[in-house]
Amino acid sequence: MNVIFTCGGTGGHINPAIAVANLISQRNPGCNILFIGAKGHMEEQLVPKAGYRLECLPGSGLSRGISLSALKKNMKAVKCVFDAVSQCKKIIREFQPDVIVGTGGYASFPALYAGHKLGVPTCVHEANAVPGLTTKLAANLADRVLVCFEESRKHYKHPDKVEVVGMPIREEFWETDRQKARQELGVGERPLLVSTFGSQGAKAMNEMVVDLFAIEQKEGFPFHHIHAVGSFGWKWMPERVKEKGVALEQCPTIDMREYIYNMPTVLAAADVVIGRAGSGTCNEIAATGTPCILIPSPNVTNNHQEKNARVLEAGGGAIVLLEKDCSPERIFGEAVRLMKDAQAHAQMSQQLRSMAVRDSADRICRIAEGLAEKKKS
Repeated sequence: MNVIFTCGGTGGHINPAIAVANLISQRNPGCNILFIGAKGHMEEQLVPKAGYRLECLPGSGLSRGISLSALKKNMKAVKCVFDAVSQCKKIIREFQPDVIVGTGGYASFPALYAGHKLGVPTCVHEANAVPGLTTKLAANLADRVLVCFEESRKHYKHPDKVEVVGMPIREEFWETDRQKARQELGVGERPLLVSTFGSQGAKAMNEMVVDLFAIEQKEGFPFHHIHAVGSFGWKWMPERVKEKGVALEQCPTIDMREYIYNMPTVLAAADVVIGRAGSGTCNEIAATGTPCILIPSPNVTNNHQEKNARVLEAGGGAIVLLEKDCSPERIFGEAVRLMKDAQAHAQMSQQLRSMAVRDSADRICRIAEGLAEKKKS
């Protein structure tokens, strides 16, 4: 069996594709797998590191502006799409895939479009609750449209092609034991708050956390707090915390670090998590059943983070606050309320777990295998 995965741009597009590729490789010894991505993006590092061959397309993003420079950029982007489709047709003819699986990103549409034109079965996975432009275009061509949540089905023209499969995430998010995780982190019986706003860190949110640390100190440090600053915030935030009168070396309940590398352990141990609402984050939180306060980024295309967050909120698993409405006092109050209300905490955790799909990679794998068999027959 020959399978093409097409994805790129962010880990939320690339990691699910790699997870499914790994499972297909295990289930189909001797199968050939090829990734199609775009030049200058994360897939150039992540895909080869996972051990897969990668073909990269030229890429140019669209501009939403109306200026002359924006028009020129969009004309270049359209030309890039046509060039990418031609390149994909050449790749497909040479590789002879039995199925093409797209998981989002610039490269997905040209590859799926080319595959459709050449008679190759295709499926597209959308990690966000509401589809973006690329997925909307690809969904009209694809044989199957795969989504994370049942609520997403209504956003597609052909709901009969839509299947709820969840989001493939690392098995550790399901299997990590809460008590063992808390022992490993050494947090004792004190409640644990976790806050993180992405690998680079959102400046406004990090500034809010600085003030939150000061409130925690004023209130006698009522909980343990792990905060991931991100690469940008790590350069300035420690000094800002000191200026607020919080001496981190004398605060054993505050653990400020650049990154959280052991996220399955940290989420399993946490009582409350505060963060953005990217698709990966939402699905990891759902898998661990960790009650959350989500603050969607206002700086993303199509406001997709708020739409992701609202799905978890509607299911009873999240509190959603818009960034413009956030204050350290409000965050502190909401976190403490959740920690003290055992019934609400347990209910949120249960609702989150009910929204998660544990066998997501297996479901996608079976659909891809079924489409490949259909082509052979």
